[in-house]
Amino acid sequence: MIPGAEPDASQRRRQTRASRGPAFSHPIPRYQPIGDYGVIGDGRSIALVSSTGSVDWWCLPRFDGDPVFGRILDADLGGSFVIRPVDAFTTTRRYLQGTNVLETEFTTASGIVRVTDFMPALTESQKHEYPVPYREIVRRIEGASGRVHIEIRVDARPGYGRTTPRVRQRRPTRFTIEWGNQALHLASSAPLGTDQGAVTGRIVVSAGERFDLALAYSPEAPADLPVLDNLEVIQRLTEQFWREWSSRCWYAGPYRDAVIRSALALKLLTYAPSGAVIAAPTTSLPEEIGGVRNWDYRYCWLRDAAFTIRALLRLGYEREAHAFAEWLLYTTRVTHPEFQALYTAFGGADIPEKILPHLEGYRGSSPVRTGNAAAAQFQLDVYGEVIDALTLYRRSGGTFDRDARRLLRGMGRIVMERWREPDEGIWEVRSGRAQHVHSKVMAWLGLERLLELATFDPLPIRVDEIRRTRDAIRAWVLDHGYDPRLGSFTRTPGHELDAALLRIPLTSLIDGTDPRIIGTVDAIRTHLARGELVYRYLGPDGLPPGEGAFVVCSFWLVEALAHIGRVDAALEYFERLLDRRSDLGLLAEEIDPETGEARGNFPQALSHVGLINAALTIAERSRAARHER
Repeated sequence: MIPGAEPDASQRRRQTRASRGPAFSHPIPRYQPIGDYGVIGDGRSIALVSSTGSVDWWCLPRFDGDPVFGRILDADLGGSFVIRPVDAFTTTRRYLQGTNVLETEFTTASGIVRVTDFMPALTESQKHEYPVPYREIVRRIEGASGRVHIEIRVDARPGYGRTTPRVRQRRPTRFTIEWGNQALHLASSAPLGTDQGAVTGRIVVSAGERFDLALAYSPEAPADLPVLDNLEVIQRLTEQFWREWSSRCWYAGPYRDAVIRSALALKLLTYAPSGAVIAAPTTSLPEEIGGVRNWDYRYCWLRDAAFTIRALLRLGYEREAHAFAEWLLYTTRVTHPEFQALYTAFGGADIPEKILPHLEGYRGSSPVRTGNAAAAQFQLDVYGEVIDALTLYRRSGGTFDRDARRLLRGMGRIVMERWREPDEGIWEVRSGRAQHVHSKVMAWLGLERLLELATFDPLPIRVDEIRRTRDAIRAWVLDHGYDPRLGSFTRTPGHELDAALLRIPLTSLIDGTDPRIIGTVDAIRTHLARGELVYRYLGPDGLPPGEGAFVVCSFWLVEALAHIGRVDAALEYFERLLDRRSDLGLLAEEIDPETGEARGNFPQALSHVGLINAALTIAERSRAARHER
């Protein structure tokens, strides 16, 4: 039986166990586990905060900028912003209910302190009344009991660790950290000092005492300097901002808390000025420790749009879904009629992939990369995904102007002209192009959706030609994409399995109860899954082997099971996946089935989109099953 919106007793026990952090004694490990991080943000930048009190990643001025703190990629060169007890400690942490405000409680032998981390998130009208810096991290230290000695170190290393900035002490509590024409400005309520390009100090925090630090970024003068006097108000308004946003979610079914946390993670990954949702805020966190599968995910993948827009609309976030769709319409005009697989959050198409050989990489996992060469690949499925996303937009009240209608015609034309070509596929393999079955299915879906859109608006398309091509693609998939010996659709004609084929039940290519659909789900469950964890594929892809189970594929299996009527199995797997989240409810790109550790970039938008859609599909299918009885 599906539990209600509130967690049951067993869930609460799991949550309590998960929230307890490990005990630390000096020296702190050089690298924290990937899933150890919490994230804070303001809709333009994101910082990763470890349970040891260290901000180890913060890119400026936006998601894909250079990090000023990059310790997560090089423990020696990267730089960090540390607030933690001097003595051995344990940690417990949480997000304040319904917010992205992070609270970490440090317990030592002599007392307890809490550190509250956030970036100001205010409405535009509130910013006029309470001006805040261009970018800012606020860290507030509060004594809960006893007396705790705290160490503070702000060690910025811009330019991926290549630059040691100049530190100027303006007053005992005011510092400027400068490089080129850029600067960080630090305000502290306790006097600090300097040490070899860093701001450092120690304080003693007793019960009832509070110390504040605010670190602001300025790309050029004159700068908006951080102010400590109004932090109580800024924190209250920030909490209010997040709670008002999360309260707009209209989903009230099972696992609502998990769904809300994933929605809040997506909101952090949304670039507010454009509405684009980036894949993750990090680069080069490895899919295998010591391996080479280290990619830059600080961009927006067009393919993810349909999944994300579907999730946002199902939760009632129409404004965000429409903003993302309108970003799609704007951005794809940059390279029309051809598409790239990914663009910057601001709609840029130039994303050259570069290697940074001077960085060690997370736990020695090199190379460290910036940019992503997948932008130059031909991925046929992207066209179908974008048309599908824009169909969801139109169904929910969006409108197309003349340029948008021409853009849709161009998308259809590319699909009709190029659907027979091999492509690199959804997983962006680096072994060359192939006839990926999933890509053909998405090409079929794109034309199917285009015909639907033509019933809404007068599109400049040849309906009969689109129908003929659509039918030809479907025939190809059924003739060449299904292997009767395996009883499943395959990755390429007659070869291997592909977890992306779990999306077929959502496309209406064939009926969801068709034996070929059920066979595909069963084959993937048998050959690609380890329990609830699902690998993308097992065949060669042009890189050395060694990746974890792909989290979104695991949620796709949950959805597919629910769609074919196996709701109990879907529910069992879903609950197991919830237990795989971090203590803060966050998900990476992959999970190592052997160790259970998070792998890849973190947190991953598509993983959280998968959680949301799986939860809502289980709820919908469970209601349908009850009505049928």
